[in-house]
Amino acid sequence: MSAAPLILCCRELSLDLGTPRIMGILNVTDDSFFDGGQHLAPAAALVRARRMIEEGADILDVGGQSTRPGHVEVPEAEELSRVAPVLRALAAEFPGRPLSIDTYRPAVAAAALAAGAHILNDIHGLQGPGGAALARLAAQTGAAVVVMHHDPTLRDHPADADPLPSVLAWLERSLALAAAAGLTADRVVVDPGIGFGKTQAQNLALLGRLGELHALGRPVLLGVSRKSVIGHALPELATPADRLEPTLALTALAVRQGVQLHRVHDVLANLRAARMAAALEAAGGRFFNV
Repeated sequence: MSAAPLILCCRELSLDLGTPRIMGILNVTDDSFFDGGQHLAPAAALVRARRMIEEGADILDVGGQSTRPGHVEVPEAEELSRVAPVLRALAAEFPGRPLSIDTYRPAVAAAALAAGAHILNDIHGLQGPGGAALARLAAQTGAAVVVMHHDPTLRDHPADADPLPSVLAWLERSLALAAAAGLTADRVVVDPGIGFGKTQAQNLALLGRLGELHALGRPVLLGVSRKSVIGHALPELATPADRLEPTLALTALAVRQGVQLHRVHDVLANLRAARMAAALEAAGGRFFNV
């Protein structure tokens, strides 16, 4: 199932989503599940960012607070000190490149926007304690927002229950909050939140039905790069470092379901997988009934 091409507007920039777009993950943290500590220093973060842009990243998603399972929250001031200098440097060096800030804290989001960010990536889908303030910030500045599904009560549903209706209903509430704040449809992206508050069976069910998220009428972002959902499905892949090939498979399958945005660690490899899947789609190839 292919979604119609869309345009994502983010402040003064716009991104045509008629072809798959890659969002490169830039973790300015010490404890992220895959690359924690590697890019904590601003100089190291900039080297990594340049490499991802050279490889074809359309967006860079900068985060200063890990949200992996079992993470410990860092003080707000520390999160700010991690992301602000990196965003300022990237905005100066790559003025035409959309920059995303991965945060759920309004003060961090405000500082990131002042430093040059264009997109607010909120793992709580505007339904967390700071959600209303984040929505207002985006509306006031023209920034785009990624609203991610993150409802831990989903785990309490019966094991054989279809998770998709609950996920759609939850995301519809996020979209209503965005609209109430004045955010137009071309500035909002939905993310099913793979790995957040879900059982393994629910994660897999959603990955197989990503195309149905297009019913929400917004671009879809998938963040599954090297996650534990892969390790649970393939127990021999014990660490995130082992999970590149299955990540590429999921990216290709997501493209075939019309997913427009792919949040990944390995930009070039995922871009190639996405382009190959898109070429097959354009040629009318069918290897799944989607």
